[in-house]
Amino acid sequence: MRRDVFQAIADPTRREIINLIAHERMNLNAVADKFDISRPAISKHIKILTECGLIIIDQQGRDRYCEAHLEKLNEVSDWVAQYREFWNNKLDTLEIYLAEIQGKAKTNAGSKKKKHRKKH
Repeated sequence: MRRDVFQAIADPTRREIINLIAHERMNLNAVADKFDISRPAISKHIKILTECGLIIIDQQGRDRYCEAHLEKLNEVSDWVAQYREFWNNKLDTLEIYLAEIQGKAKTNAGSKKKKHRKKH
């Protein structure tokens, strides 16, 4: 099965594994010791992260070490950036619109006060 980086970060346990390994290279047992879930479950998460290219397993003797390769997270960053730009533009437009409405409301309120004063 072909997996992508979005699948990898969809799970909170995998996000935490990424966070751990991003800070230091760890062997599989050290990673598993950080969680209250079974080692087979951790192995499945590690497998998904490996398939997505976010970590690489380096075999050294009997130990297997996980190394972070976070370049693939740029795909997520790029995807989010397009929506950040979209929403920033929408919010800028809304801000301008609200400023115009507030300006008109202040102008109308000032006109009503002047009319009210003239009647007395």
